[in-house]
Amino acid sequence: MMDLPRSFHSLPQESQTLLRELGLTEMEQVFTDPRIETWRSIPERENCTLDAMLADGRTIRLHIKRHKAARNAKPPGEQEADGISILEQAKIPTMKLIAWGKMEDGRSFLITEDLAEHRPADKLIESGVPFERLLEPTADLAAKLHSAGLHHRDLYLCHFLAKLDDKTLDLRLIDAARVAQLPAWFFRQRWIVKDLAQFWYSATRLSVSTEQLEKWLQRYAQQRSLETIDTLRRAIERKVRWITRHDAKLNERQPQRNLSLPGT
Repeated sequence: MMDLPRSFHSLPQESQTLLRELGLTEMEQVFTDPRIETWRSIPERENCTLDAMLADGRTIRLHIKRHKAARNAKPPGEQEADGISILEQAKIPTMKLIAWGKMEDGRSFLITEDLAEHRPADKLIESGVPFERLLEPTADLAAKLHSAGLHHRDLYLCHFLAKLDDKTLDLRLIDAARVAQLPAWFFRQRWIVKDLAQFWYSATRLSVSTEQLEKWLQRYAQQRSLETIDTLRRAIERKVRWITRHDAKLNERQPQRNLSLPGT
């Protein structure tokens, strides 16, 4: 049986078998395989999909991030693989890692399995799903993240993926590249505020009302046994104003950055 490249060796047998069946036995193929389609390209990376049919007749979609060469001590592909592992250890529902790798020229990649029938929370709201349906699940997941001593650093609504039916909701937290342990207590609140402000900012862009967001924050505080939220809310509002200014400048420079996967 053909061995996979060294960076694949620590993967579960299931992932190795899948990569072999798809013919991805060399890391360079992640960057050259014509079946892989790019749907977003920004200066530091490409977001891609690979759709294929397996031998047993099942269809599968993989999501691939192809990162340009970076000067980081740890390549972005490995950073996100570590973030996924950290979330899994904390029992935070997330996406399934298939593989990551680093090329000799500094490029790296991450491959994850598609979350079938899950859609970004912001797209669900845009399509008519009431924010109230997502209010408690997203607040609870944010509270669980911070109670586990973690911060996300990109906690926008688009990174909550939900699968809905009439009675149940399955929620996952994705885009784990910057997930890390919260720092010492002096800086801890700063990073928590940043996470909450990112959620708040993305919700206001969807015309979620201030009343609904205050209800969301109350739920979050309840799950974390916080006695008061007045100071926290004011800190969030200040950070939201900063994010608004920063995001406007970033969108002007990189209009493709906030593109969503077609069909979501």
